[in-house]
Order: sequence, then C-alpha cells, then structure tokens
Amino acid sequence: MTARGGNACDIVVFGGTGDLAMRKLLPALYYLHRDRHLHPQTRILALARARHEPEAYRRLVRRHVSQHVASADFSEDSWGSFSARLDYMPLDISQRLEFARLARHLGDSPGRVRVFYLATLPDLFAPTALHLHGAGLADDQARIVLEKPLGESLATARRVNDQIGSVFDESRVFRIDHFLGKEAVQNLLALRFGNALFEPLWRNGHIDHVQISVLETVGVENRGAYYDQAGAMRDMVQNHLLQLLCLVAMEAPVHFEPEAVRNEKLKILEALRPITGMDVQDQTVRGQYSRGRRAGETLPAYYFEKSVDHDSNTETYVALRAEIDNWRWAGVPFYLRTGKSLAQRKSEIVIQFKSVPHRLFPGTTPEGNRLVIRLQPDESISLSLMAKSPGRGMALQEVELDLHFDEAFKRRRWDAYERLLLDVIEGDATLFMRRDEIEAAWRWVDPIIGGWQEVYRSPKRYAAGSWGPEAADSLLERAGHAWFDERGD
Repeated sequence: MTARGGNACDIVVFGGTGDLAMRKLLPALYYLHRDRHLHPQTRILALARARHEPEAYRRLVRRHVSQHVASADFSEDSWGSFSARLDYMPLDISQRLEFARLARHLGDSPGRVRVFYLATLPDLFAPTALHLHGAGLADDQARIVLEKPLGESLATARRVNDQIGSVFDESRVFRIDHFLGKEAVQNLLALRFGNALFEPLWRNGHIDHVQISVLETVGVENRGAYYDQAGAMRDMVQNHLLQLLCLVAMEAPVHFEPEAVRNEKLKILEALRPITGMDVQDQTVRGQYSRGRRAGETLPAYYFEKSVDHDSNTETYVALRAEIDNWRWAGVPFYLRTGKSLAQRKSEIVIQFKSVPHRLFPGTTPEGNRLVIRLQPDESISLSLMAKSPGRGMALQEVELDLHFDEAFKRRRWDAYERLLLDVIEGDATLFMRRDEIEAAWRWVDPIIGGWQEVYRSPKRYAAGSWGPEAADSLLERAGHAWFDERGD
C-alpha cells in the first residue's frame, strides 16, 4: 500500500524546531509514514534558524514524537524508516540568499510536488513566499500551507493574500484550520447531509438556537507576546468559530468537492448580520481573566503573564450573538464564545431544538431536544430525548443517546493534522479556507473590533478558573436561554 495519491513529494517545514512542528506536524507525519500513506520516495525537510546537525535534529524529533504518539504506536522499526526520510537544514527566513541554498539542497526534480508548510509567525508568510519565488521553488507543483491567523484586519489580510497570490495561484494556497480536520466536525456534515432524520428539521422552524463554544483551561502560557497583540477575537473567533458556524449553517453543496463546499460556506459568511455601533455593546461580551483558583491552585491574572503589558486591555474571552439573514436561519440566534483560563476545557456545538407546542403530560415541562457535537476533549455526538420515568404516571425525564467515537469505531482515530497534511499532498482543498472566506470573515469581525475601541475599551474581569464574565450569561438570559454547561452550582 502506498500513499493515497501515489506521488512522491517533498514536505518542507519552516519553523521545524517550533512547538507546532514538534507537537503536531512531525507526529502526524510519523503516523502517515507508519501507516504507509506516504510514497516511499517522499522526503521531509525541516528548516529553522537553530544550528543543528541533521542527526542531532533527528534525536530531538524522536524525543518529541515518542511523547506525542501513543506508546503502543511507537516502534524502533517505524522510527528508523521514518527518520531516514527526515532531514534538517539551518535557514534564516529573513535572508533571501538562503533560499538559493535551499533550492540546491532540494535539487532539480521536475514534476515533483513540493509542500511548503509555514509553521512560523504570520509576519513571515509573505516574505517566505516571495523568497521561494525568487529561488525558483514556487513552480506549478509547489503548494504553500499557511497557519492562522492570516492578517490582523481585512486590510492586512488582503495585503498578505495579494503578496501570496502574486507567487502562488489560489489553487495552490492551503490556509489551514485544524478544527476542520477533526473527525467530529466532518461527522457534522455526515449527520446533516447523510441522514434524512435531521436535514428536514435543520432550520428556523424547528431549531430554537445554536451554541458554539471553544473553551480552554490554560492561560496564554508562552504566547503572551503574540496574544497581547491578537486577543481572542483575532485568535479564535475570526477563524475557528466562524468556520464551525459555516459548517452548521451551510446549505448542501451540489457535489462534495472543494469549490462547491467553500462556495456554500462563503454564502453564510456573507449572510451574517453586521454588528456595528452601539449593537457591539448589546450583542458582544469581551472579558479578561484576573487572579483566581482552580482545584486549590492559585492562577495568575492575564496581566501578570509573561510578555503581557500590565495595562493591557486585550480580551481573553469573547461571547457574542450572531444572526444569519437567510431563509433557513432568520430569527435563530447563534451564540459563540471562546476564552482562556476557564473552568473546563471543551469545544462543542449545541443545537437546541424547540419545545413541543403543547404540554400533554401534567406536571412536566419538557425541554426541547438537544443535539451536542463534542469536538474535544473527547469526540462524541449525543442527542437528548424526553422519556417516561419508571413507575406510575407519565412523569418525563431527559435521557441521552450517545455516540462516542472511541467506542463506536474500534480503531485509532486520525489526528486532524494527519488528514489535512495528506489532503495537501493530494491537492484536496475541501477542508481549507479560500481567500474570499478569510476576507469575508474579517469584513464581519472588523466592525466589532472597531466598536470595542470606540465604546467598549475595557474588558470585563472574570476570575481565572471560572466560567467567564457574568455578562456572558446575561447575553443569553435576555432571550430566555442559558449556556449548556455542567457547572456544579
């Protein structure tokens, strides 16, 4: 068994000593190699400024890969053959002449696919692309992978896209969002478009509201310098959360192929009702964590984190109410929230269906059915139903129908980066963001950020280890809704 695409390629990782490469990219490539999804002649070249010899770099990678793959999946035989693919070369991205040396190292291989993965600071995306072009490496077989965030605003995103687009055709630009590679996210599409049970109900006549949450228990850790410039809106909402919203709300594409899927996602972004002016105060909440406690441990305030300005007004939490102005979703609120240093780590989509129109059974107030798609920490889908409690009478209680992927599918689930890397090698852009998607998302986000700067400068404080600012609860309570959380209070 060879690679699905069957073609040899060069995978070149810029930022090859960084956290993303060590925790995600190289373990994913190890699995793809172990499971024989890479062509035997595929090479992996890591680049960074550090002056490692190739063998020393392989030892470094081995240490990290053995920590980030299951112990049962790591073997000396697999590592030995994987490390034979792996090479390292010191390179300073800021030095244009270094890329001529890279070209010589890769050699002349007409027709060979080359994947340039930029696991670097976003400021380096455009210079790297231009240097690749200058060295003759951006030919028709070259593909470039860009991590988020792309730009800091619509204007900066356009500028980066223009610079990248001057070198790489849009079909060869892969803007990656690892959330879209998760099994549960793709099962959302299968759930909607592969089951006659749900699609007729997937509209405003039956759905009361939708919640999309990406919550983290960690603070900014070692990302303070970046995060203090970005904040939760740019770091998470503009990409991860809006992409999840698109998959929940999009119409069925005519065919399951890249452009058809991305066309439908774009329609949702363009149908989002703008949040501008004083609506920013009413429909959004921004917060910042202060000192708190979790499980007996004292947690620092954001402004005491490393590389963070002590007077910072950067938000570490965002909640907002979005509405989609189209026939399917008119009148259905979509509540989005994300934050750091919270009580629980979870990423999930909650579809709250409307209650039955008539209370048939006295003494009970049945809630509407609820579908919960959990993305992390465990991937699962559950559906709440009302059932009769044992005993006399017709008292109802909520019960859950659960699908846990670990139990349902008795084999290892792929990491998101495995799937997405293989898609890049094969040139399948279905799960990647197109330029017009990125710019449509910024077009919606920019007025919110502008409104914060004008009328909502100071974020609301919330204790680290809590569920976030109280104002986020009030945002839903005004409409008779509540966040779906197990708060234990």
